Amino acid sequence: MTKRNWMQDVLTRDAMVRMLYRCLVPALVFYLVSLAIMSAAGFSLIEILRDPAQQTKTSSFLGFVSTIGTWLWLAAAVFCFFRVATFATKKEDAHKTLLKLAGGFSFFLAVDDYFLIHDRYITEGILIPAYALFLAYLIKRHWSRIAQVDGIAFLTAGGMLFLSVVVDAVQEILPIPYGTSQALEEGFKFLGAAA
Repeated sequence: MTKRNWMQDVLTRDAMVRMLYRCLVPALVFYLVSLAIMSAAGFSLIEILRDPAQQTKTSSFLGFVSTIGTWLWLAAAVFCFFRVATFATKKEDAHKTLLKLAGGFSFFLAVDDYFLIHDRYITEGILIPAYALFLAYLIKRHWSRIAQVDGIAFLTAGGMLFLSVVVDAVQEILPIPYGTSQALEEGFKFLGAAA
């Protein structure tokens, strides 16, 4: 009997099938559907595929902090979903539920922030109360688990997001320049994403 090398342990049929069906097929479907929808909406392939900074010949650092903030939301979502996927026992279903909800919320915040959903598609008067209701539900249903895992991080993130929303709501009446109020709003949002 010959000894198996590490490559044989990695390149198993099950692993390749899992990679194909869990990663490559969904990614290919998303890619093709995106191209089809965006093309049907009148965008050229170059407009769909190339980075906006390349197309407009502007700096790649435009929106730098906003982009990093989106990465932070996505990182939080990925962490939550990865942890759900690696739970070994059924005993921790409540934790899995909390992680799914928190991960989904972080993912939606990333999508909202990146595509400006709250500015362009769904009015803040609807979206912000929906966020607040969801967070109230999360606290009511899962506070003991949140406190057990890291209550201060949750409260810090929520507090920073709340301050961001408050500054956004009153920035027109603040006695400071618009750029300064934007820096405050985005700074609170960035800190909330980091927490």
